[in-house]
Amino acid sequence: MTESNPGFQARVEPSAKRVRVYLGGHLAADSLAPRLVWEHPYYPTYYLPADDVRAKLEPTGRPHDSAVFGPGLEFDVVVGDVVAQGAAVRYLDSAVEPVRDLVRLKFDAMDQWFEEDEPIYVHPRDPYSRVDILGSSRHIRVELNGQTLADSHAPRILFETGLPARYYLPLTDVRLDLLTASDTETQCPYKGTAEYWNVRLGEDEFPDLVWIYRTPLPESQKVAGLACFYNEKVDIYIDGELQDRPQSPFS
Repeated sequence: MTESNPGFQARVEPSAKRVRVYLGGHLAADSLAPRLVWEHPYYPTYYLPADDVRAKLEPTGRPHDSAVFGPGLEFDVVVGDVVAQGAAVRYLDSAVEPVRDLVRLKFDAMDQWFEEDEPIYVHPRDPYSRVDILGSSRHIRVELNGQTLADSHAPRILFETGLPARYYLPLTDVRLDLLTASDTETQCPYKGTAEYWNVRLGEDEFPDLVWIYRTPLPESQKVAGLACFYNEKVDIYIDGELQDRPQSPFS
């Protein structure tokens, strides 16, 4: 397997946080010296000193090469009778010297990650990204195929580095009769677990256009219980002005 990010320059930075990782109910790693590693431009990954990994790492014999770190090796992670296959990677001979003594445990292959004593989700939070949530009196109207889906003068606007502004609206300002429950759930390292609705207009159903954080993480409590629509997939009017649909990974 080869990971490719043409033209990208990797970055390795120390973190002051204690990081613990659990697998199968057992402590797989416990580090006071984790590294935040940008192996692609989107968000960092935790790499841990090999001495801080409590689990046994068994070579699989399979390569795991990287465009930024060079040839790598894949390992199974073994704790007791629990095996996470191919869940660790090492770059022992990398030209990027700081990663040679480090291990990357695949985030979603582990059961739980902690920064200090608080769980984290999806990936480590980027220290260079911000999430600001501001109350506003701007008039937000959401429309799809000429049908108004929401109309509010009391949005909470969420500004997240690198993404379009998101307009979180009181449920009383949303046409709930046009929404149907979705089975989709996603997790965000900054906001927590989101539930989704589909939009039904006549015979047409538009999946997962609307989401809600019912119990967000503490730093995002201001959006608790509010609904948000994908700007990329609906028409949003702000104070009567139609906004361009932004281009983003969710377009």
